[in-house]
Amino acid sequence: MLVLPLLLVAAPVLPQDHAAERAAMVEEVKRYATRARDKDTKFDGRVLDALDAVERHRFVPANQVAFAYENRPLPIGHSQTISQPYIVALMTDLIRPTPDDVVLEIGTGSGYQAAILASVVEHVYSIEIIEALADAASARLRRLGYTNVTTRLGDGYYGWQEQGPYDAIVVTAAASHVPPPLIAQLKPGGRMVIPVGGRFATQQLLLIEKTPDDGIVTRQIAAVRFVPLTGRH
Repeated sequence: MLVLPLLLVAAPVLPQDHAAERAAMVEEVKRYATRARDKDTKFDGRVLDALDAVERHRFVPANQVAFAYENRPLPIGHSQTISQPYIVALMTDLIRPTPDDVVLEIGTGSGYQAAILASVVEHVYSIEIIEALADAASARLRRLGYTNVTTRLGDGYYGWQEQGPYDAIVVTAAASHVPPPLIAQLKPGGRMVIPVGGRFATQQLLLIEKTPDDGIVTRQIAAVRFVPLTGRH
């Protein structure tokens, strides 16, 4: 009898969608929110759905994928980080996003915050000052199908006047003060979230609302730590 050798064929390695880890991350963010904020305060369901849908592991370097769904910031190179998921959810929730909003983001970074915003608003314009990050984020967002995000290389301090005014502005780097050009580009009734403070000083996440008569109302939300807003301003 002829005995044929047994051929062992390796099973193909299929990409993981990390759905279970994302779901666990969302639950952790909800628990964290009850500790960090008033226990009766809940994030908008659309924001949590976006957090559950956007694949955070696609936005971190390969050596950080194992930690992608932990509720903490992670390094993305160039002395920059991808923000803690809770902070991403908080900043998104604070602008009270609606499906027809046009939002400006300052500091594209990896593109993760832009992807979350793109899941709950009509269009996101995002500015990044570090060329390598800007190029990588733009390519990544296109590859992942976020067609309602437009990115640009530039100094976010000055905003993106040509596309404004905006329903909301999200700033993902700490400024020493609130940039006047961003206030000018915010619509009456619009909201901006921005961390303010020095690299080695206490930073405060501010919620800034422009009233219908162009007045400004500012509220401190939480102590935070962000990389600094850079540029020549």
